Amino acid sequence: MASSVPSTMKAITINGNKAKVSSGVPVPKMRPTYLLAKVDSIALNPTDWKHINGKRAAENGISGCDFSGTVVEVGSEVTKSFKPGDRIAGTTHGANYSQPEDGCFSEYAMVKGDLMVKLPDSLSFEAASTFPLGVSTVGQGLYQKAVKLNLPTDPAKDGASVLIYGGSSATGSLGIHPHNFDFVKSLGADSVYDYRESDCGKNINKDTNDSLKLVWDTISLESSAKICAEAMSSDTSGARYGSILPVKFPKEGVETTMTFMYTIFNDAFEKAGRTTPPVPEDFEFAKKFFDITEKLLHEGKLKTHPEKVGQDGLEGALQGMQDMKNDKVSGKKLVYRVRETPQDSKAEVEL
Repeated sequence: MASSVPSTMKAITINGNKAKVSSGVPVPKMRPTYLLAKVDSIALNPTDWKHINGKRAAENGISGCDFSGTVVEVGSEVTKSFKPGDRIAGTTHGANYSQPEDGCFSEYAMVKGDLMVKLPDSLSFEAASTFPLGVSTVGQGLYQKAVKLNLPTDPAKDGASVLIYGGSSATGSLGIHPHNFDFVKSLGADSVYDYRESDCGKNINKDTNDSLKLVWDTISLESSAKICAEAMSSDTSGARYGSILPVKFPKEGVETTMTFMYTIFNDAFEKAGRTTPPVPEDFEFAKKFFDITEKLLHEGKLKTHPEKVGQDGLEGALQGMQDMKNDKVSGKKLVYRVRETPQDSKAEVEL
């Protein structure tokens, strides 16, 4: 470990369905395929509070998946070129039952080196913290496994229409690129529909002349699957539906695929009593897709999700997770600067 790095740090740790700001948490030890990062900003995702609410984390495990910061030390088996001081952003396996120190809601984080993105100077740490988990989910769902579109770098154009359910969510908005219609249209959506309208699915079906065969559902609830099924063509040959949570799709004859972001790290893990082995092909695809993301960011072709920067660092993030659980957050990604955590914070929440 670099000599300037302390042996302990502040972090959001989990016990059952409670999370708190803890001091004296050991800074993670170096691993060959990882790098140590000093965390600047963190962003919240629904999976953060849901893992706590579902009691899926190891005792005293570290929370959090999305971060930005600077490289401190690089593992011996990282193949991508990094050096201390590089500005990066990435995603981690927060609340990991099998490796409790893997989260990034902390002052330092151990992160999978080849999946990190070098940031352009023009992109702030706050904005950069909003995209990594969403990008990995987009890669798996729209390109690798479920909808199976051509990669953004492929000159061959996908001619078919694609329905992205949840287009104003952080993940959905990233998927739209080359309840906020102007925002979603600004990202390149041809048409926008309100899921609260009773005929939403039927209207999509009508407007696409009963031809829609590709659907990616970033919400993945029974209600969203129902609308997606109504929107889809009555001719299901070649039809594909992708989800990010296990949900039954109420239409026969459609190829359905659920993607699970946590397989990108190429490490075995246990979650909710089920063990998942390493998936090398998911890691290799994610590595390639994050390289594409890095290129698009440096070319100014990828917009990050609008962020709302909160106060009090890790302490503020606890309140943010509670607000997300209570459906008080929409259209913005909640972001916090770790350095703004009150020195003597002992804040705790039950989710």
